[in-house]
Amino acid sequence: MKKHLYAAAAVTLMALSSFQAAAQRTYLHCGRLIDGLRNQPQTEMTVVVEGNQIVGVEKGYTAPAAGARVIDLKNQTVLPGFMDMHVHFESETSPNQYAEEISLNQGTVAFRSVNYAERTLMAGFTTVRDLGGSGINVQLRNAINQGLVKGPRMFVVGKAISATGGHMDPTNGYREDLQGDPGPAQGVANGPDECRKAVRHQYKNGADLIKIASTGGVLSVAKDGSAPQFTEEEIRAIVQTAKDLGMKVAVHAHGAEGMKRAVRAGVTSIEHGTLMDEETMALIKKNGTWYVPTITAGKSVADSAKIAGYYPPLVTPKALAIGPQLQGTFGKAYKKGVKIAFGTDAGVFMHGKNAKEFEYMVEAGMPAMEAIKAATVYAADLLGMTEKLGTVEKGKFADLVAVSGDPLQDIKLLQNVSFVMKDGKVYKQ
Repeated sequence: MKKHLYAAAAVTLMALSSFQAAAQRTYLHCGRLIDGLRNQPQTEMTVVVEGNQIVGVEKGYTAPAAGARVIDLKNQTVLPGFMDMHVHFESETSPNQYAEEISLNQGTVAFRSVNYAERTLMAGFTTVRDLGGSGINVQLRNAINQGLVKGPRMFVVGKAISATGGHMDPTNGYREDLQGDPGPAQGVANGPDECRKAVRHQYKNGADLIKIASTGGVLSVAKDGSAPQFTEEEIRAIVQTAKDLGMKVAVHAHGAEGMKRAVRAGVTSIEHGTLMDEETMALIKKNGTWYVPTITAGKSVADSAKIAGYYPPLVTPKALAIGPQLQGTFGKAYKKGVKIAFGTDAGVFMHGKNAKEFEYMVEAGMPAMEAIKAATVYAADLLGMTEKLGTVEKGKFADLVAVSGDPLQDIKLLQNVSFVMKDGKVYKQ
């Protein structure tokens, strides 16, 4: 009698275990699937998700096991989650943004950053690189990873590194008695030794990668927006130290000379690249450096600069001169065969509007499928995460988005994402 009871209990437990395993599975029935691998979409496909991973991609609408969840996306196009390689979650454009740098408490900045991160995720961006803030961005990454707040998977620069008076010197524009002399701990470094120390500070504080300014910038309260601001020796010290610590280096650069120094020194990516000339493009191709163009930011700052008083007097002429050139530079770089990953500089414009970049990329001559790959498989390559991100295939993280219609025919559809899954969890449906 006991044997029969034990056998019955074992069968019940096996059935329960089987049911629970099925219940953990989600079947996405996809009318059209752009997987990041092929240049043509597949039709009538099923993506099977278990936990935070894709465990199968099957032709046809697979019938689910008992107790499994089915998500009907038969009238939609499913794609890998988008990736934006250049955002700033600690801030957002505003006529008050310069005053807020000294008036906002860190708590307020942190609470705002949570809102910006969630907005970005709901727009279909499941992974981002946050390329510089005060260090609150590092804590935001940790909070997202712990499930405390909603947001994309983040790869984070804590404080970006600049030379004294350079684009990211935090006291640019302050009155003289408040400027002080910020050093490596504040992201300001001069000479190879200080540059090494600045990298080590960011590593110590939890950064995933390093960002530097090798030229002037548009929005810093400083006169020049394009001249070089680090020597090649300084950049080499940064790159080697970062490499020793397992980190890549992203480089803010508008002027050609600053770009050339950075590329020769071995950086991973050039951000913006506005005044890139043909010599620089050839050097970038030769070295396999990535280009992250941020066209949306260029257009946004140029538009904002036309509003009286939106920017300080030193900033306005730079925004009007630099901003409109980004899209043209991107088009030339693409035609020259430069490796391009999707990035927007969100924060310079409103968070959650990141997908506008797709439209601008296509306008400049990039085919829609290539623009999508720039935000998926190519971005994963830039991150060094191709084993887990960027495509829809078995073993990858279950990061998926969907839109109504065919984005290959109308790229603007990507600005209206109807479904978002990150790490196997549905955030928008």
